[in-house]
Amino acid sequence: MKKFLLYLFTLEKSPKKGLLVYEWVVMGYLVFTLALVLAQHSLLPNVDSMIKGRVSIAAITLAMWGVYRLVPCGFTYTARAVVQMSLLSWWYPDIFDLNRLMPNLDHLFAGWEQALFGCQPALLFSQVASHGVISELMCLGYYSYYPMMALVCLAVLYMHHESFERVIFIVIGTFFIHYIIFIFLPVVGPQFYYQAVGTEEIAKGVFPNLHDYFNHRQDRMACPGYADGVFYHLVEQAHQAGERPVAAFPSSHVSVCTVLMMITWHYGLRRLFWALVPIAVLLFLSTVYIRAHYAIDALAGLVSGALCWLLLAGVSRRLEGKAVAKSNRRKRAAR
Repeated sequence: MKKFLLYLFTLEKSPKKGLLVYEWVVMGYLVFTLALVLAQHSLLPNVDSMIKGRVSIAAITLAMWGVYRLVPCGFTYTARAVVQMSLLSWWYPDIFDLNRLMPNLDHLFAGWEQALFGCQPALLFSQVASHGVISELMCLGYYSYYPMMALVCLAVLYMHHESFERVIFIVIGTFFIHYIIFIFLPVVGPQFYYQAVGTEEIAKGVFPNLHDYFNHRQDRMACPGYADGVFYHLVEQAHQAGERPVAAFPSSHVSVCTVLMMITWHYGLRRLFWALVPIAVLLFLSTVYIRAHYAIDALAGLVSGALCWLLLAGVSRRLEGKAVAKSNRRKRAAR
């Protein structure tokens, strides 16, 4: 612990210059989506706030860089990551304003779900497993998403702080890859689609095309299960605060969870890995149980999470290799 505290509060002799790699990812996504906003400004209802939000995030990013340059230490270095991770919650509802311009595709995904499983797992799961204990376990798993993310990132910071930037890059990169998918693949998930169609029709295998219905209506089903449960209320509060009819396929919850599990294994955090396995299983099941996702969304999340890990871990290795080579050249030149 003493060594870690020294790392946090000892001024660095050779502070990092410029933006960190994950900050460049944020700025890249910001510019990409800003281009979309400007290209479709006449069709978007909140253009001014979307542009102002992006300007604010750019300013915050540069301000955090400035603070680090003034006081270059582990604490200000870590604060830059904390800020960008916190801003992910701002980017999520922003997706809805971009993808609402496209026709809804839930009728296709619900149909594929029916063809694959012969039923709608998101409709039946909570009915079959309706006990209050099961409901609370499922809500616990779903709500553990953000604490799990924080725990894994903090564990890497504590045990392998030299790899912290790389891990944050992988996590944030995974989010933004999925955000881009969500922009161009408008699937809202069962909690919105079932509410719009009606569960009786869904149970009969009727999956109508709702076109632009969710541009004007955002009603959703309440979470099923034990309504007086502690974790039930936490999940409902989270949904009421920021859930939008957007971002169902693939499940980013499952994908990010998969990436986090791979990070813990890769960095030798075996005790943490095995401690998180039950939570990861609950999280996977809970996405379908609370009707946030179709079962195919959750399965696709496993695949997309594995692919994001392979892609982003590979990119980060190359970037690290180039940085080390550049540093070695500078040292040789200084001699």
